[in-house]
Amino acid sequence: MCIFSSFDQPSMRFQHYSAELHFPESPVSRSRVSSMAAGSSMEWLRVKGVILDMCGVLYDSGEGGGQAIHGSVEAVRRLMESGLTVRFCTNETQNTRVRFVQKLCVMGFNISVSHVFSPAPALIHILRERHLRPHLLVHDDLIPEFDGVDRSSPNCVVIGDAADNFSYQNLNEAFRVLIGLDRPLLFSLGQGRYYKETDGLKLDVGVFMKALEYACDVQAEVVGKPSAEFFQTVLSDMKLQPHEVVMIGDDLLNDVGGAQRCGMKGLQVRTGKYRPSDEQHPSVRADAYVDDLAAAVNAILTHH
Repeated sequence: MCIFSSFDQPSMRFQHYSAELHFPESPVSRSRVSSMAAGSSMEWLRVKGVILDMCGVLYDSGEGGGQAIHGSVEAVRRLMESGLTVRFCTNETQNTRVRFVQKLCVMGFNISVSHVFSPAPALIHILRERHLRPHLLVHDDLIPEFDGVDRSSPNCVVIGDAADNFSYQNLNEAFRVLIGLDRPLLFSLGQGRYYKETDGLKLDVGVFMKALEYACDVQAEVVGKPSAEFFQTVLSDMKLQPHEVVMIGDDLLNDVGGAQRCGMKGLQVRTGKYRPSDEQHPSVRADAYVDDLAAAVNAILTHH
């Protein structure tokens, strides 16, 4: 049974699994498991906690709410029954957290709303703390998250994954509000470049964030991954130190890179938005690559 509860996010301040774990290697070597897998180099898998990205790791979004990635429902169940501390960290901004978890429940996941960290609740805390009134360019289904937030006479702009609401008219309206402020202030709920739905890749909020940044000569404040403050909020809730936690995601830069900059290990799955070129990225390398969440969980529990 899925668990739904009223919760305020803390403030910002292997079935048989046959897929193997793949460690970073030089471009000239494509051995399935490099020498890094030997001996003490596997010790980092002896973690106390796991943070899971959601879209592209647990499921692919799309028509009808999307669909679970093969093996992920069972993988989450095994992980949560293992005794490890598990949290879910998403840049999902097309639904409120409650509706988002309800959607996952339909797919077969058993996840508590209080264990899901998303950008909107964290941003609302910032808005109230700094007495800000937002102009919203977000998905219609996210609007209820902002109930009770004063939106009269906006003094900042908030942009999220608005999907079809990213029309010229709506973008231009956000631009006009932003450029008209004495001190333009732009918040972006994540900064992803693209994500995967069941019918293919889709542009994410980061593309439109960059357009407004360029037009208004301003740098957005990013709330969500890869923000260090956002990750620290999750770690504080887990009551664990960064070196005790591994992040599992499909986004090399925002999931893996963001976690690594906070002191966590980052494991990339070859599902969702993963591209083969990720494994040759010039500046960000995952600590390991796996075919899917099922394989990742098997590797972690083997060393637990």
